[in-house]
Amino acid sequence: MALRDTASLLVGLLALLHTWGALADVEVNMEDKVEVFSQGTAQITCMFKSAEGIGGMNIQWFYAKHSGSKDKQRIYFQDSIVKTVDKGTPFTDRISMNGTGATEAVVLTISNVQLRDEGEFICIIRSLTEGAGEGRTKLMVFAVPDDPTIEGVQTGVSVNEPNPSKIGSCEVRKGYPKPNITWYKNNTPLRNSPGVEVSSFTTTESSGLYSVRSELRMMVKKDDKDAEFYCEVTYFVPGATMMKETAHINVTVYYPPTAVNIWVESPKGKIKEGDTIELHCTDNGNSPSSVITITHLKDDISWETNEKLLENVTRHDSGEYACTSEDMNTFDDISSNITVFVNYLDPAVVRPKDTVVVDKGDDLTATCNALSSLQTFPEWSKNGHRVSDAHTLILKNATFDMAGTYSCVVTVRDIEGMKTSGELRVHVQGAPEIIKKDSTEIVTFEEAVELSCHVRGYPSPTITWTTSDGKVIKSASETETEEGTQSVVSVKVASNITAYCNASNEHGTDVVTFKIKVKTTLHTTTQATTTTTITTISSATVVTETANPPKQIVKETNGFVIAIIIIFILLLAILGSVLYFLYKKGKICGRSGKQDLSKERSSKDNIVVEMKSDNTEDAILLGVNGEKQPPNDQ
Repeated sequence: MALRDTASLLVGLLALLHTWGALADVEVNMEDKVEVFSQGTAQITCMFKSAEGIGGMNIQWFYAKHSGSKDKQRIYFQDSIVKTVDKGTPFTDRISMNGTGATEAVVLTISNVQLRDEGEFICIIRSLTEGAGEGRTKLMVFAVPDDPTIEGVQTGVSVNEPNPSKIGSCEVRKGYPKPNITWYKNNTPLRNSPGVEVSSFTTTESSGLYSVRSELRMMVKKDDKDAEFYCEVTYFVPGATMMKETAHINVTVYYPPTAVNIWVESPKGKIKEGDTIELHCTDNGNSPSSVITITHLKDDISWETNEKLLENVTRHDSGEYACTSEDMNTFDDISSNITVFVNYLDPAVVRPKDTVVVDKGDDLTATCNALSSLQTFPEWSKNGHRVSDAHTLILKNATFDMAGTYSCVVTVRDIEGMKTSGELRVHVQGAPEIIKKDSTEIVTFEEAVELSCHVRGYPSPTITWTTSDGKVIKSASETETEEGTQSVVSVKVASNITAYCNASNEHGTDVVTFKIKVKTTLHTTTQATTTTTITTISSATVVTETANPPKQIVKETNGFVIAIIIIFILLLAILGSVLYFLYKKGKICGRSGKQDLSKERSSKDNIVVEMKSDNTEDAILLGVNGEKQPPNDQ
């Protein structure tokens, strides 16, 4: 029995040695890994060779979920006669084989690769005489994840927190293999360390893809108020490692103030009464529990605000204002002060006040002052003309010209629009004085004349109008002016008249005379006259009649028109004499100079001129020799 067992052991050992030698006689070569995207196509190559040649070989493919696992599943078989895809495997409908045993290489093609396909694929080549060889390739499947997202805390974090505060969270979904998330602050990676906590959570989707969520907690400082946080996601693709960044975020960091500041936002520069002051107050902290208060220390009035509007301020609003920032959790406070000064300018005070009466020839001294916090500059003026730049106004040897209203304006030049004013009415007391006109003689064609009389003096004079015959002219109108009183009266005139303006007060009287002359104009029209000229040429007689249009002659009462008519008649007489002389000499009408002058003159030879004057109804007939002809001799 023992011998039998020993023989069996030796036979088995020899068989094992033979099998090992046979396995060694078939050489199989395969890639360590094949990488492919999910839903892609994978090709796994199995190359082999045998010391005895190709011969009759069979090829088998197996799949193992885990590398090195002995638990494997055949998915394909091929020999020189048949090619078979095993039924009931995850690859039954998705694999195919290229090549035969004669080519010393076969390629297993897997279509529509799934995440569950990832594992080890085993190629076994077996020779009918020489033994078998085996090779393994790991199939790796990849899926690109969605873009990563980041979300920061909305409530803010405080530097006073005793434990790390949550900053935010990052998430990347549906990647394969599992993506990695790294946190950054201002381009510096953050990892678990004192004051920094990074935690990650992985979720496997039903599809086999991975979703990763990472959360950052840390102890913040004041400097972190400007820090930028973001995440970097690393994922894998066939043959490479890829990276995606999230958006950069900034979180609100709460920290207590170390200083406060208060200032006047407006107006800029010096402040005057009536302005609106805008006070601003701020601290350099950032804490929701801090409260800012503005206080007017003089009046102990506080306003819980960081901006205060003081409208229509007065000098009483001057003083020190404090800005206080208090943490309501710790009750720690910090404050700062500012001094506000409101400049003022009191109303102008004029002395003497309002109205003053000064005797003509006397002196007057007036003053104008206004109390102010700044230097003032006075100016006296009258009727828009400057008369003095001093606080004191001096009028020497007063005259009526100095009477009137004086205005005093006090200005603060350091602040635009800051000024005040007052007035002084000056009356110069004395006898009336009528402001004489250049001429008081009036020549008029009108039926009424308007006379004006301007009187100066104080007390205001009484003005009356009279005529040379002692009559009083009524219905006069009087107007007060800066210089005195102006009286206007309308006088009806029918003939020359003299009018008087009489002014009087308790100090004396004055009078002015107006001489009014009435000028009249008489309009007369001359009757139309006809001039007949009878000229004898040989035996023919030519009669010419000229109708003269009527002439308007303006006759004045001094006889000027009569003189003109006489001169005109004399000129006609001279003209007739000249014409007669020429006729006798034969210079006209073809007559000879030797003609007998003693020949009786015919009435046809006479040149008769008929002249009519508007001064007489009779006609005057003149012959060529200047002799008068009776009317019936024409």
